[in-house]
Amino acid sequence: MNEKKETKEKKKDEESSKMSKYPKKSFEAVVNIYTSFNNTIVHVTDMSGRTITKVTGGMVTKHGRLKANSTIAMFIAKRIEENVKDLGVKLLYVRIRSKTGNPVPGPGAHAIIKSLTRSGFKILNILDTTRFPRGGPKKKGGRRGRRP
Repeated sequence: MNEKKETKEKKKDEESSKMSKYPKKSFEAVVNIYTSFNNTIVHVTDMSGRTITKVTGGMVTKHGRLKANSTIAMFIAKRIEENVKDLGVKLLYVRIRSKTGNPVPGPGAHAIIKSLTRSGFKILNILDTTRFPRGGPKKKGGRRGRRP
């Protein structure tokens, strides 16, 4: 009985040593970062669009005024790293989006990317997906504009 257990354990050890010779397959994911001047939202999906994890500034801090801070963004990245490393994701595509019409993303976007690269992820692409208005509805005020 004990001999059978020992042989099974040896076979498992041999199989695990064979598996360790080959590198594990690294998966890709998309990191969607939405930064405004009030909050930072990070949504990680796989390549087909299914959610892996979602972390916001409010989940990390209890102070409302600090949600769009670069320090809080580093904590967000740390939490993302904890959730994603177990799945074997090592390659990331990053999409940054800010509020419509803003020329610059909020303060958290750069900090998140920097801390993700430090933690061992390889960033393949960074894309700015901020929407910008193209005309839109007529502005209020008439032909001569709003007068005081």
